[in-house]
Amino acid sequence: MELSCNIAVVVVRWLWLVFFIHATLLMWPVVGSVTTKDSTNATDALALLAFKHQLWSDSLSTWNDSLPFCHWQGITCSRRHSQRVVAMNLSGLQLVGPLSPFITNLTFLRVIDLSFNKLDGQIPQEFGRLFRLRYLNLRDNSLGGEIPTNMTHCWRLMAIIFSFNKLTGGIPVELGSLSRLEALLLSENNLTGSIPTSLGNLSSLIFLSIGRNGLEGNIPEELGQIRNLHFFNIAKNKLSGTIPPTLYNLSSMARFSVTENQLSGSLPPDLGVTLPNVIEFYVGDNRFTGPIPISLTNASRLERLGLSGNQFTGSIPTNLGRLQGLRGLGLQTNLLGTGGEEDMGFVSSLTNCSLLNALILSTNQLTGAFPSSIANLSTNLQMLLLGGNQIFGSIPSGIGNLQNLILLDMDSNFMTSMIPESIGKLNKLQVLSLSDNDFSGEIPASIGNHTQLSNLFLGKNNLQGIIPSTLEKCQRLSQLYLDHNDLTGYMPKQIFSIKTLRILDLGANSLVGSLPMEVGNSKSIQLLNVSDNKLSGEIPKSLDNCLSLEDLFIEGNFFQGAFPSLSALKGMLRMDISHNNFSGQIPNYLEKLRHLQYLNLSYNDFEGIVPQEGIFKNASAVSVIGNKKLCGGSPVLLLPECPSEDGKKQSQHFLKKQMIAILIGSVICSVLLLFLLYYYCIRKSKKHLHPHSITNPLEEQLMKISYGDLCKATEGFSSANLIGVGSYGSVYKGYLDHIMKNVAVKVLNLQRQGASKSFIVECKALRNIRHRNLLKVLTVCSSIDFKGDDFKALVFDYMANGNLEQWLHTSMDE
Repeated sequence: MELSCNIAVVVVRWLWLVFFIHATLLMWPVVGSVTTKDSTNATDALALLAFKHQLWSDSLSTWNDSLPFCHWQGITCSRRHSQRVVAMNLSGLQLVGPLSPFITNLTFLRVIDLSFNKLDGQIPQEFGRLFRLRYLNLRDNSLGGEIPTNMTHCWRLMAIIFSFNKLTGGIPVELGSLSRLEALLLSENNLTGSIPTSLGNLSSLIFLSIGRNGLEGNIPEELGQIRNLHFFNIAKNKLSGTIPPTLYNLSSMARFSVTENQLSGSLPPDLGVTLPNVIEFYVGDNRFTGPIPISLTNASRLERLGLSGNQFTGSIPTNLGRLQGLRGLGLQTNLLGTGGEEDMGFVSSLTNCSLLNALILSTNQLTGAFPSSIANLSTNLQMLLLGGNQIFGSIPSGIGNLQNLILLDMDSNFMTSMIPESIGKLNKLQVLSLSDNDFSGEIPASIGNHTQLSNLFLGKNNLQGIIPSTLEKCQRLSQLYLDHNDLTGYMPKQIFSIKTLRILDLGANSLVGSLPMEVGNSKSIQLLNVSDNKLSGEIPKSLDNCLSLEDLFIEGNFFQGAFPSLSALKGMLRMDISHNNFSGQIPNYLEKLRHLQYLNLSYNDFEGIVPQEGIFKNASAVSVIGNKKLCGGSPVLLLPECPSEDGKKQSQHFLKKQMIAILIGSVICSVLLLFLLYYYCIRKSKKHLHPHSITNPLEEQLMKISYGDLCKATEGFSSANLIGVGSYGSVYKGYLDHIMKNVAVKVLNLQRQGASKSFIVECKALRNIRHRNLLKVLTVCSSIDFKGDDFKALVFDYMANGNLEQWLHTSMDE
């Protein structure tokens, strides 16, 4: 912790009150009617007008001839010398411009307060002429240059306040001669060099503030000679060495701050004895070692103790509870702790500190169980920081008693068990950090009671269950870390109704479902991490509405489809969409994101040409491995070349020619084949004709004949027309009208086994055999009879002189 600005403001107000009262006691303002025109001594009036002429401000509009200049805003004239200005108080009037050197014509000036304006330029050297000046306040402007060395001519000066400007150079050695000086406030400038030893001569000095500069070297031992020093601030410089022991002996010291330097050494064991009146003691962010002095409890007025950022070791004194006025204890970032369970024993004594509002012990080596006495600390407690230690155990349910708690940090410990529901009672909580522990169970639904919550850190635990939708009530939430847990279920779309959300980290869980389209409502989101979950579906196009998005991490899921255009996200810095199922081409807009520093597209199913501009020129910033269908791109990506556009056109043109040639060739071949087939059939049919026979043209064709035709020809297969019976059927004589010829009709008995096979064999044989001694097959019939049964028959020429058997075996009767 460091010296607060509130203290500095109090100091300035106190100084102004003291000097203004002192000045006004000596100079009663004279109410006159003299204007700049009729004044017998217009020197001060002209000087004021010259001062106004170089400034811009509506606040000085009353500075005109309508009023006597002694009545102008911020101007006080002397009682004894009615036309001479003795005080100029123009603080906070938004004056803009340089300081006019004509101000030094106001030789009776005792008080100048131009603080909290916008003055620039340098402090005029002419200020050294104001030998009556006692109070000079130029705080909070933009003044530059060096501090005038001739300020020593103003030997009556009691206060120099130049803080919060842009002054350069060193602290003038000459300032050590201002023996009446009570306040020297030069903090928050650009001063360099060392602290002059001559400042030790300022025996009247009460306030010395030279912090937040670039001062180097050691702290002069001579400063220990300033016996009345009450306020000492040299914080945030580059000072080194040790603190002179003489400074520890200034019993008047109330506020002591040397934070953020390079100081070393240890604190004296009797510190609380030699500085009995100290109220605020800050030595943080240096290189101090050793233990915390137990004697600090003797400084009964101590309110704030800041020892952070050093290498203090050992135990935290268990008697700190004696400091009943203690408000803040900052011991973070040290080596405190002994490794024993008693390390947290001091907490119980702090329950006596009823005004305690800040307890900061993070990043030490404290061990032991989380004390239940935490719940008995002051209800004024606003900050409780215990992170980065080795504390174990569970959070007591009594934590809900600390109802004014604003910041609760217990991350990076060994805390276990569930987060108690009573934590929901802390309705003023703004920051809750419990990450990197072993908390289990579900996230309490009561977390939604923290309507003031801005930062919630619950990552790296063993939390289970769903993300509570009650988080929607935390409408001031800026950062939400739930990563590296065992959370399941869907992403609650209600989260994206939080307009202030900047960071959402849900990575490394087991969330399912899709990325809600409501993500587009998060106009302020800068980081979105849902990596290493089980999310699926397509990325909603509404993501393009997240105009503040800089970091997008969605790797390690099951997202699919074409990756949407996010061309509106001009400020994108890092994007990782690897290890998903994205397909299609890599969007070209990615090469136009000029701020993009990291892009990982690996292990997807992207295809086509890789863009070549923008980030794709930097092989160390982009990854496309694992996409087997990609080609081209920058040579540094080592991808196969893509076919050129000319080559593609030639290849397509050649392919078209080939297809046309094949088509034409196929048509020609088909025509030739048909012609040859026709020629073959004609020739074959001619071979089958007897060379000497003259036949009816109807007999050149295979007749189509039905069952009805054969039934009619044989008079219904009458027994009178039966001329023979064989193994597989019967033969009938018949007469076919349409060829006017007698025929023999062999009707197969299909009930006889082998009849169908015999019919097929006989058809094949007689189809190819031609002989003068064999009957010619005229046609065949394979149909269905009038009963619906199969019917098969062969039709032959009729042998009028009987059959072969009759000729070979003549009847005995003949």
